[in-house]
Amino acid sequence: MVVLSAEQWIEVNRNIIEEFRANDGRCGGALTGNPMLLLTTTGARTGKPRTTPLTYHADGADFIVMASAGGSPVHPAWYRNLAADDHVVVELGTERFSARASTEVGAARREVFDRMVEELPRFADYQRDVDREVPVVRIQRLAAS
Repeated sequence: MVVLSAEQWIEVNRNIIEEFRANDGRCGGALTGNPMLLLTTTGARTGKPRTTPLTYHADGADFIVMASAGGSPVHPAWYRNLAADDHVVVELGTERFSARASTEVGAARREVFDRMVEELPRFADYQRDVDREVPVVRIQRLAAS
């Protein structure tokens, strides 16, 4: 498995975000057909918005994402930002909405992890290849006010 540097991830993500926004939430190449969303968190140190493209699994009205960092041995920055502020903004296709993010634990984590792996088998590899438990995050849309 190839592990990218932080600078390489920034560039890869920037390109995916541009493609996502230019194509109504669709990406091509290796991401063709991949269910994608953009997650904007607030930087824990900077307070600035940070947007990350993520593959998701729909769970009813909620969205499930994994903090796999592509198989990195450490949690991704977007996940660490959630510890400081669980309010997020989601872009799904051309829609943009506010949401709350929470980490699934115990049996709930295992259940949604297994369903996501069933839909997207490569996520099993991300967990198998690291010593840390890959966090599974539930994103719940907030009611419009």
